[in-house]
Amino acid sequence: MLCVPWVSLEQFDSPLRMIPRNHENMMEMPLAMSDWNACEEKLCYRWGGIAALLLAIGYVTIIPLFAWVGAPPATGEAWFRYLLGKSTVWWVILWLSVVTDLLYLPVAWALWIALRKAKTYLMVAAVVCMHLFVALDLAVTWTHHASLLALFRYYSSAADEAHRAAYLAAAEYAASIYATPLLTFYIIVIPSIGVLLASIAMINARFGKVSGWTGVIAGVFGLLSLTGFFPLVMANALSVTFWFFLVGARLLRLGNVGAEGNE
Repeated sequence: MLCVPWVSLEQFDSPLRMIPRNHENMMEMPLAMSDWNACEEKLCYRWGGIAALLLAIGYVTIIPLFAWVGAPPATGEAWFRYLLGKSTVWWVILWLSVVTDLLYLPVAWALWIALRKAKTYLMVAAVVCMHLFVALDLAVTWTHHASLLALFRYYSSAADEAHRAAYLAAAEYAASIYATPLLTFYIIVIPSIGVLLASIAMINARFGKVSGWTGVIAGVFGLLSLTGFFPLVMANALSVTFWFFLVGARLLRLGNVGAEGNE
């Protein structure tokens, strides 16, 4: 005997409509989830765009400050002479740099969401480079700078030569980071590789050719900065700043019109 499962007609709006109401709700769930994901992407684009614009503004502020204080020396004793009348400006540079480093994170994730379907492997590498730069810059570069500034304050207020000699010896270690090209690789080359890879993905994804090619040029300048040629370092800094302005504007547009970056 064939057993037929019992189905109550109360599940249906009418006998002629043979789709249960609970099944209709289940069919609407994927559409609701899609709308929710689109809203989340819009929010990421907006936060990423705001972060990119703030980052660019931070760089616009930092670059003139760097130009005013001049290139730092590579020994502790030279640092203490160099910091006379400049320590306050260096504290401003340090905190601005820490904030701009952290702003890389929402920008990187917004770009990942916008470009991940165009060039997945390129964007994975780009996001890794940007996160690696943030970790290294915060852990190595600005930690050493903060140590030098603190040691300079202690050195200036020391009451005897023994304490001054101790602070000076400690400063030699903190300043030694400037004696190696590894610092340039950490703070310029690694983020420039991330910008370069993300910009190649932008060109392929029609994210914006101007921002894409600007990032490619900035990335090339960053790679060439390993030579230590100062004009190349400045060209990288200026082009990266302009790139972040372009990226911020584009991400804000995506946040307003929808998730177009994944199309």
